[in-house]
Amino acid sequence: MSNRIQVVTKMNKRGFTDDNKTGLLIWLRLARFYQRSNQLSNELLQHFGITAAQFDMLAQVMIYQPVPQLELAEHLTISRGGVSHMLARLEKEQLIVREQQWKVKYISLTAKGRALMDQVLPVQSDFQASMFEVLDEAERKTFLDLMTRIHRHSLRKKVDAPVLEEQ
Repeated sequence: MSNRIQVVTKMNKRGFTDDNKTGLLIWLRLARFYQRSNQLSNELLQHFGITAAQFDMLAQVMIYQPVPQLELAEHLTISRGGVSHMLARLEKEQLIVREQQWKVKYISLTAKGRALMDQVLPVQSDFQASMFEVLDEAERKTFLDLMTRIHRHSLRKKVDAPVLEEQ
């Protein structure tokens, strides 16, 4: 089957075809879960003075420090401009430090940033893990395996211009 997307005019009133219904419903559920999970994480993390996006950035810095700023931007779900803005804010709050080495800016946690992550990481980790407590251990492992396969497949996907059917 071609990688080209074909827009079909024979959709039911909800926009589904027999071929795409299950996949589209999975995508919608994932999107809604991700949105709800971030909303709840933001509520939890506000007690520590950070957002879910800031937590993600601080966690990436903690794991890979000193991390080049451009490499950090590749690991996050925000734009490069958003990364620069967030780094400036975290630097102002003295949670991270940027050090220029020739043409590369390296990002590391400060002692204050490390202390915050030592406090927040176990709380956020336990909270996110609790989102999956509805599944037993075997189901969680299967779900992880399936999501890993789907993610790897998505990395190989390319988007072609859709082929529109004439009316």
